[in-house]
Amino acid sequence: MISADKNSAEACPMKKTSIGGQAVIEGVMMRGPYKIATAVRKPDGEIIVDEQETKIKNQSAFAKLPIVRGCVNFFGSMIIGVKALMFSAKFFDVDEDGNEIEQEPGKFEKWLEEKLDSETAMNVVIYFSVILSLCLSVGLFILLPTLIAGFLTDFLHVESNTLLTVIEGVVRIAIFIAYLSLVAQMKDIKRVFMYHGAEHKSIFCYEKGLPLTVENVRVQSRLHPRCGTSFLLIVMVISILVFSIIPWQQETFAAIPGIGRFFTVMPWAVWRVILRLLLLPIVAGISYEIIKFAGRHDNWFTRAISAPGMWFQHITTNEPDDSQIEVAIKSLTAVIPEDKTADLW
Repeated sequence: MISADKNSAEACPMKKTSIGGQAVIEGVMMRGPYKIATAVRKPDGEIIVDEQETKIKNQSAFAKLPIVRGCVNFFGSMIIGVKALMFSAKFFDVDEDGNEIEQEPGKFEKWLEEKLDSETAMNVVIYFSVILSLCLSVGLFILLPTLIAGFLTDFLHVESNTLLTVIEGVVRIAIFIAYLSLVAQMKDIKRVFMYHGAEHKSIFCYEKGLPLTVENVRVQSRLHPRCGTSFLLIVMVISILVFSIIPWQQETFAAIPGIGRFFTVMPWAVWRVILRLLLLPIVAGISYEIIKFAGRHDNWFTRAISAPGMWFQHITTNEPDDSQIEVAIKSLTAVIPEDKTADLW
């Protein structure tokens, strides 16, 4: 841990910015109020920056409502993240000598190229990737914990709805920790986590009003309270509370006048999963409002909310080297608005 001094991140930031981002392959994506920039260091050492305008200003009033905006931002962030990953990945289809590797497109890619123009085909691939990621996440962090808790219902004869919901939540968090810990051991992911650390350090430096230089960024903390890791952990905690309204016993829903019979057409275990999926947007929306509140205030309550996510960042971030910090600075500089109040959190 870096000791606290006038340049360290332990000191109170001068401002709290809404600018955030994510690490990509050998690079960093930053999202500001008006621009999205992805900076990548190519194999030859050159840093290339891709800049795009955001579409937030075109959102409807409904999409900006509390709770709703959390769902919209979550899905939008996934799309932006996949685009940034695809942009960074195209610079690394090279062999050990640095020569580009020609890859034969798959059947799905060939079909898209025949039926659609290049831009539309790219959008299809992006949305397909987002949906696939969501399905995998639901299977690992929603379906599996529910099945494990359901197994305990039959095997250990647990009857308490509250106890079963807590068990399910604990299993979900345990799977999440195990997943992150295993992924963090992969060589390529370790470098991605170094860029993740560079992202946090550069944002801390900007929030403190310091010039964005490698020297100033280097001494900042790599742990940031508004990281997406904190958001995911809050989602899991909120899910325990929200999912507790769904009973584990089918009789409760079967007894509802008028529609009770509807819940007997499929096994109750299937209904439990379906009802949890339907509640996910509410979970994401509430979690977004909580982390937004925690990001705007600094007291014992908000520090307690942020603490578990900060702890998880010891797994999801690594200390970056100077070359990685340079990339993060390039990305951040590209999205800083001229109006210094436009990015206030």
